[in-house]
Amino acid sequence: MAEKFYYKCSTCGEEYHTDQIMYLCPKCEQHNDPELPPRGVLFTLYHYDKITSNFDELKKNEYLDLLPIKSLESLPNLRIGKTPLYLIEQLEGQRLDFELYIKDDSQNPTFSFKDRASAIVSAFAKEHGIDTIAAASTGNAGSSLAGIAAAQHQKAIIFVPASAPLAKLTQIRMYGAQLVAIDGNYDKAFDISIEQSKKNGWYNRNTAYNPLTIEGKKTVAFELFDQLRFVPDRIFVPVGDGVIISGVYKGYEDLLKLGIIDHMPTIVAVQAKGSSNLINNVFQEIFDYEPSHTIADSISVDIPRNFYMAKHFIQTYHGEICQVTDEQILKASKILAQNTGIFAEPAAAAAFAGFLSFKQQNIIQPGSTNVVLSTGSGLKDLQAVQSIL
Repeated sequence: MAEKFYYKCSTCGEEYHTDQIMYLCPKCEQHNDPELPPRGVLFTLYHYDKITSNFDELKKNEYLDLLPIKSLESLPNLRIGKTPLYLIEQLEGQRLDFELYIKDDSQNPTFSFKDRASAIVSAFAKEHGIDTIAAASTGNAGSSLAGIAAAQHQKAIIFVPASAPLAKLTQIRMYGAQLVAIDGNYDKAFDISIEQSKKNGWYNRNTAYNPLTIEGKKTVAFELFDQLRFVPDRIFVPVGDGVIISGVYKGYEDLLKLGIIDHMPTIVAVQAKGSSNLINNVFQEIFDYEPSHTIADSISVDIPRNFYMAKHFIQTYHGEICQVTDEQILKASKILAQNTGIFAEPAAAAAFAGFLSFKQQNIIQPGSTNVVLSTGSGLKDLQAVQSIL
């Protein structure tokens, strides 16, 4: 087949053999209910039988064979990914009897994990002659797209809740993006951004709408395998709409399909108690949600847009779930900062809070290898931690 990749609907299984712009499965999209997570989110798949199973060969070309772009030259001239993995040998004066690693994605150009997705979306747009990209965001995805678009000389239009943290709004403005403040939450900003994108012909970056965002986020799995050279026992991931965790799963699933690894790590979906609509429903038949309220704004979502794909991955690969309170998140942020020198924003600290919860319950086995995905810098939201200083 001529195309490098193709799409498959995560709901109905329909395949779309095109390398052009696609969002949701057109058959499933027309049946979506605004009060439920959207169905028809697309997987991006490759012709795995034509791709090398030699990991070092894949790495040599920066995993281009597993990315939905034609050339590495289409990517921004910034260091995206390649973030450090730190081994933490002790916490609060006690030596650990297991391995704990922190994958610090705050070291990306706009200080969050979201740059991985923005880079791929921007590169795809560049290869297709698109110069305007829109997105809805609680802050990180917006500042990420704004920064990456600035590096690529593209125009970014960002829809954000007016209540987003000042640091993130400032980033968006400094990068020169057009900022549209919405009197409402992330879910409302999401819907308006899609409506305006359709009306104005903009390319839309929204997670769980644009399937290429998952392809950008999956690169963290490739890096983890490269840095460890084995599959860890557990990976703790902060979860909002379910795209980051789906990206981690997708990256490891690509490696499984190529025979590079033979099993999936146990991935722990960590949500704030005040915004836990994904994990509350992942083992339920009927989806029901409650309005979100958490200090971790980056994972504050009423209707998780990538719910069904995340549910599929968690159930298929026997993932685990964990709920943490805002108090636990703030405490975890302080412990992380004072024991490792890594200052994480609340959403990122949620993953570490999940790890601490498992440790306290003696779920972490001696000799096991555990990774915490730290997704954003604490400088993104200084107000959130003022109460614990």
